[in-house]
Amino acid sequence: MRVKVKKVSPGAIIPKLEHAGDAGFDLYSNEETILKPMERKLVATGISIAIEKGFEAQVRPKSGLAINHGITIPNSPGTIDAGYRGEIKVIMLNLGEKEYKVEKGKKIAQLVFSRIEEPEIIEVKELDETKRGKGGFGSTGLE
Repeated sequence: MRVKVKKVSPGAIIPKLEHAGDAGFDLYSNEETILKPMERKLVATGISIAIEKGFEAQVRPKSGLAINHGITIPNSPGTIDAGYRGEIKVIMLNLGEKEYKVEKGKKIAQLVFSRIEEPEIIEVKELDETKRGKGGFGSTGLE
């Protein structure tokens, strides 16, 4: 798979892997802003991408930002479809107790690429029975 990346803003940084074999390509802020506690903002990366049909890109949080500052992405993972050509922007949310300064050129999220399927959707009147059945939230217990 090849992903084409276009800088749509000066100073934008092309996503890259920090270590060989990593799943997530780092995304970088192309602006500066302050995130107050419990505040969310849309933060620009300054890039747009072209993904081949049959793939998607998922925008995911950075674990270091989450544990050290309480910064997360509320719609995680955010999906970038193969047909989207607009600028990638990241919805950042500060769940921490202190303001967080988003600095231009710093890592704010990661991009993971996945193959997708386009299944045939079939409406039916009944579904087959399983051992689990309708058991959902908490049905397996915590022990």
